[in-house]
Amino acid sequence: MSAQKDCEFLVKTARELVSDDPCAAKAWLITARTLYPADFNIQYEMYIIERNAERTASAGRLLYDMFINFPDQPIVWREISVITAALRSDSQDKHAQFLRGLFETLPGRVQCEMLLKATEQCFNTLEKAEMLLLLLKRFPESVVQHGVNLGEKLLEAEASENVETPVNCFRKLFVCDVLPLVINNMDMRLPASLMQKYMLKAAEFYIGYVTGGPSPDVQTQGSQEGGSLKSPTVSRGSQRYVIDGLSEKSSVVAEPWERLLDILAVVGVRCEWQGDMGQRSYVDMLQRVKELCRYLPGLEGDTRSRCCSQVVICAALVLFRSAFIYVSAVQPALFQGVNALSSGPWILVEDLSLVYNDVDVDRGAVKHAYKKRKLADGREKTMSSDDEEGLGKGRHILVNKTEMPSWSETLESFRTARESWDLLHSHDGLETEFKKICASWKTDSWLWFRIFLTDTIIYQGQYRKALSSLHQMAAVQQPQPGQQSPSGQASLEHHRALIQQASCHYALGEYRMACEKLLDIVGGLMSPSLDPSKTPEDQSRVKTKIRKGNDLRLLPCTSKAVLPFCFQLMFACFKLRVFTDSRDDLSLGHVVVLLQHDWPQGEMLFLKAVEKICQQGGLQYENFFNYVTNIDMLEEFAYLRTPEGGRMQLEFLPNQGMLIKHHTVTRGITKGVKEDFRLAMERQVSRCGENLYSVLHRFCINEKIMIIQSLP
Repeated sequence: MSAQKDCEFLVKTARELVSDDPCAAKAWLITARTLYPADFNIQYEMYIIERNAERTASAGRLLYDMFINFPDQPIVWREISVITAALRSDSQDKHAQFLRGLFETLPGRVQCEMLLKATEQCFNTLEKAEMLLLLLKRFPESVVQHGVNLGEKLLEAEASENVETPVNCFRKLFVCDVLPLVINNMDMRLPASLMQKYMLKAAEFYIGYVTGGPSPDVQTQGSQEGGSLKSPTVSRGSQRYVIDGLSEKSSVVAEPWERLLDILAVVGVRCEWQGDMGQRSYVDMLQRVKELCRYLPGLEGDTRSRCCSQVVICAALVLFRSAFIYVSAVQPALFQGVNALSSGPWILVEDLSLVYNDVDVDRGAVKHAYKKRKLADGREKTMSSDDEEGLGKGRHILVNKTEMPSWSETLESFRTARESWDLLHSHDGLETEFKKICASWKTDSWLWFRIFLTDTIIYQGQYRKALSSLHQMAAVQQPQPGQQSPSGQASLEHHRALIQQASCHYALGEYRMACEKLLDIVGGLMSPSLDPSKTPEDQSRVKTKIRKGNDLRLLPCTSKAVLPFCFQLMFACFKLRVFTDSRDDLSLGHVVVLLQHDWPQGEMLFLKAVEKICQQGGLQYENFFNYVTNIDMLEEFAYLRTPEGGRMQLEFLPNQGMLIKHHTVTRGITKGVKEDFRLAMERQVSRCGENLYSVLHRFCINEKIMIIQSLP
């Protein structure tokens, strides 16, 4: 007991002297250590003095002595845990740097042993993994013993925690830190099946990371970046994407697509895949596996299995990357936050640049353009889904290059993704393996990927199948309460699927269904103040080389683009019906109203309509004075009432037809009707300055039921 008291006295004396005379304090402790070399408190007090004075070398020697001589002391392990925490952190403060420097003074063998024992002291799975990772990074030779085991522990922890997303702290540590150490260690002999399993785990993480929805604080950050997809490799770090369980800084994954490609290159070499896997881009990789597919039917056994795995994994990665780039351009709000956007979504629809072509030309091309066959009696038969195959070959996608600066990359990515998709479905073996990946990753729940698949189906001309997919998306994208914005932008984003549905119904010849969707869309838009003379569709009027008529267009989902498209598509629905031998005054009247849009683009068809009116001796359309304000049209109809114009019977006034039928009973009434018509026409001329979009918008709202009933 006296020895114990002596030790305590010596330590206490040294502690009191530290602030005033550190040399004296140190002398007291050296004396105490000489007298009592086995006393832990003396050693620890010497260490504390050196540590607080931040004398790296001496503190390191004392820590080493304590670790060797007193390995069971809890205080030692508390001190070691502080040091290892500093090693794991990115902190640059002075004390953290001192602790890291102190650790570096220890012999390598001691560092290794210390980290291993520190790992055993951890009970938290993530902390334990981070500690072991320190060991693997500092001592690569330990990867052989601990690397795969650590990776499996992280994957087991992910499974046991029932995390809902592959983008979690366990997977991030495995994919970004452990996996590169394991696959790049050539001393390890890993089976190809395990390498491919790890490859798919990495791919699922990186794809999930890149395509994850915007976090709440994305919006302010994204607004500074213009909301555009700078490149397919743009880092999500700029979006402050925080993974649960990790700090903001630890959550950052720079250049995810490049990292994935690097892993693929190493795995390819180790799995003995065909071709040079190094320094190869995604597009090059696709070309390589397309070549391999030609030899696949002739392969057998392990060679066939290896080749099949290579094709599926490589083509799948190209598919998801290219599809992501495409959807990032056409539906950026899924990834970057609505407030960060300079424009709304883009919609793939039928191109209507040729909608004002002569109707006879359309009839000749209708089999290819609108997927219908004309019967001898002028009726239209909708083609079956079996007839739809092959339409997508050689189709063009038109886009306003000014409004979409990245149009080239967007369309190229769409083409590459379609090629990859086709390749993965070109052989039963490939399709089976690819479906396993999709099932494992639950790609059915990826809205962004469904958008790509739907657009692909539309491109292929499989409109019936596309409608099924669009109905599901429309249910998912219904606007929620409070999402409406003054500009109508929020509702427009949810109208995206409806617009594509209308386009598909039109392509199938289901004009009534198409009009129902169009009128729902127009009804959801605010009455525009847009000047129709400055429509964004001006570029579609430019004379270009003759196209087949089955082209598609990427349409910006904005009021000023959607509304003109709706009017054009509505006109297209009535166009073939009106110019037949049968008489349908109501539909002909609707066509006259809709031809005002894009005037004078439709002047040729208007003159054809006038010719039909002359052939049938007149026109009854009581809504004429409500919606026809085009001065050229008014002059033409006024002329038709004159002797030179043929005295056509134009019944545009309410109840005018009833009055004329009774003119034999009430003499002079016809003269009164003529006078009423003249006065109405004069009043109508004064309305020629009205905003045409407002007039047509009102027409769609007020006459919705009548428009729909006009179509079979």
